[in-house]
Amino acid sequence: MSNQESKPNLDITHNESAKRFETTIDGHTGYISYQNSQDKLVYDHTIVPEQLGGRGVGSALVKHALNYAREQNKKVVPQCSFVASYISKHPEYQDLV
Repeated sequence: MSNQESKPNLDITHNESAKRFETTIDGHTGYISYQNSQDKLVYDHTIVPEQLGGRGVGSALVKHALNYAREQNKKVVPQCSFVASYISKHPEYQDLV
């Protein structure tokens, strides 16, 4: 029974030196990068290689990044349109903006 809504169970790591959350599948790395700005995290780029497109990788990365911001008690500045769009579709994260 396949469910189109099922999200991949990704191993997302926090690469603190590169200021990004990343995951690698089949040798391709997708990531969401951020900048620290006092009590805010500015999410500026969500990059998902074409080879990983359509698998929910971008959404999983954004969700992970938003959960991290919540754990750190930081607000989010969604500079990346993908992040802004994700937040607008998921009301549970709108308090972070």
